[in-house]
Amino acid sequence: MNQVTHDKAEPGRNAATTERTSDRELVVTRRFDAPARLLFKAWTTADLFRQWWIPKSFGLTLVSCEMDARVGGGYRLEIAVPGSEQIMAFFGSYIEVVPDTRISWTNEESADGAVTTVTFAEHGGRTTVVVHDLYPSKEALDNEIASGATSGMRETLDQLEIFLRT
Repeated sequence: MNQVTHDKAEPGRNAATTERTSDRELVVTRRFDAPARLLFKAWTTADLFRQWWIPKSFGLTLVSCEMDARVGGGYRLEIAVPGSEQIMAFFGSYIEVVPDTRISWTNEESADGAVTTVTFAEHGGRTTVVVHDLYPSKEALDNEIASGATSGMRETLDQLEIFLRT
């Protein structure tokens, strides 16, 4: 089950790995040359999050981003689909928020939504970020992979690195 894919790292770029660790779990890991506090802030502050989240290659636009990053708080992202008037909404609740260390939330836009946990482990000014998605069933994860939705995480994390440099 431990199928691992690695980015082909360009010079000066940290590679991400994607691993399906069980029938229901997908894990993406990437190291950043930044402290955990900055990464945590980028993941939990709407004005910052909206600047790096959507993979540019998808051609989507994040038109609305609301976050109340505290246990029991919620988030809502509204994304415009190019060439149509369709708006996709992604939303859920924060179930764990440990500053600079860990955040976890539900993805409630469908019955197949995962629980996502992001951890930040800093060592010597560099931080390893692990994005762990736990799906309700094997079929839910299979469908997510087949749709291509999971493929954008590596690009999103690349965009986060570029954002952190600015």
